[in-house]
Amino acid sequence: MMKFSAVLLDLDGTLLDSLPDLAQAVNGMRADLGLPALDTGRIGTYIGKGAAVLVQRSLSDAPGQSHQEAMARFRHHYQDCNGRYAKPYPGAMEGLSRLRDMGLKLAVVTNKPAQFTQPLLERTGIAPFVDASVSGDTCAHAKPHPEPLLHACRLLGAAPAQAVMIGDSVNDAQAARAAGMRMLAVPYGYNEGHDVRSLEVDAIVASILDAAEWLAAH
Repeated sequence: MMKFSAVLLDLDGTLLDSLPDLAQAVNGMRADLGLPALDTGRIGTYIGKGAAVLVQRSLSDAPGQSHQEAMARFRHHYQDCNGRYAKPYPGAMEGLSRLRDMGLKLAVVTNKPAQFTQPLLERTGIAPFVDASVSGDTCAHAKPHPEPLLHACRLLGAAPAQAVMIGDSVNDAQAARAAGMRMLAVPYGYNEGHDVRSLEVDAIVASILDAAEWLAAH
């Protein structure tokens, strides 16, 4: 009997390289506010705790700016470019297919606002693979709080002990541990600029396809 029945997957930095879209939205916001563009790599270190924190971090050199206005400008630009350049990482689509073939239920658990999550899943071809999605504003708390992961388990009808979280950051790792589930990390994501090897995880896997093979072996 298979030990695991559900897999929860982070989106940005795990399934998708969405940095190009997010960087364009951030720099569009900054241009509207009369600020110079930021390096894309620097913006990558700001990703992980949702849009509000991304915007806040992206304005660290302009403390006098209105966060409310900046958020409105960011949302305007991201609405336009969400999914335009984002692409699945190598092995992501193959891994999703393998996980489904194994009979596992799948959910995306992201800190991205809900208004952007479903359009991105559809535009990148991920939507048909997942049974549910939980966004950063679905629950009262976002990752690293365990609530979004526990909510995803309820949607899938799976016990946390039978679920595995796959992500790229400390937010995913802390949420998984607090929710009482296994955690696999991919090494190519954002993790707020920190080395993924510093995370408390069960294993580091090279891709989602490798994560599927890890699950098959356990």
